[in-house]
Order: sequence, then C-alpha cells, then structure tokens
Amino acid sequence: MAGKGQDERRQHGELVADVLAVLWESGRPMTAHEVNAALDKGLARTTMATILTRLYEKGTLRRVPAARGFAYEPVEDAAGLVAGRMRRELESEPQRDLVLKRFVSSLSETDEETLRRLLLEAEGGSA
Repeated sequence: MAGKGQDERRQHGELVADVLAVLWESGRPMTAHEVNAALDKGLARTTMATILTRLYEKGTLRRVPAARGFAYEPVEDAAGLVAGRMRRELESEPQRDLVLKRFVSSLSETDEETLRRLLLEAEGGSA
C-alpha cells in the first residue's frame, strides 16, 4: 500500500508541475478551464479548480476575477519558486551555518564559482 501512496503523490506532484509549466508558458492569467484544456489530460473541472485553489492558498499563484470565477497566474517564475523553497528550508533549520557549509561543500566547481560571483555582485564588489 505504501507504494501506491507514493505513486499517487508523484502523480500529483507531476500534475502540479505541469500546471505551473502551462501557466509560466502562457504569460497571462488562465482559468481552470483553460489550464485543463492546455494540459489535455481529461481531468475533471473540479480537480483542476481544486489544484489551482490550493496553489493560490499556498501563495504560489495569484488570482484575478474572470467571467464567473477566477484566472490564475504564478507569483514567481520557476527559479523564484525554487529559491523560495530553499530559503524556507534554511529558515526552518536552527543550525543554518552547518546547512550552508554542507550545501557549499556539495556544489560542483562551476556552481561554486557562480555562487562566489553572485555573492560579490550582491555586495557590489568585483572579482
């Protein structure tokens, strides 16, 4: 039974990722019907409305009035969404310095160089 739950969770996670991809690609607010049509997975209207509502309640999407309901758009792009998750994870850890140390030690050389460059840019310095 545990495997079944993991499969359902993975499918839901993939569905959410697909919904976000459709919204990012559109570049405009979309209704549940429009997102459902773009995905073309044959989902029930209520399923799509629930997914969009939950993403709105989590702060991932914003919504605007449209016809008899709402149209939804992402609050951030994909990179911003990942950065937010990383920040929340770091903020939830009491040993932030240890987490950062382990994170940095796991970076590839290229990623480490990129991080150094970005930190210098953020400080207004140069290499």
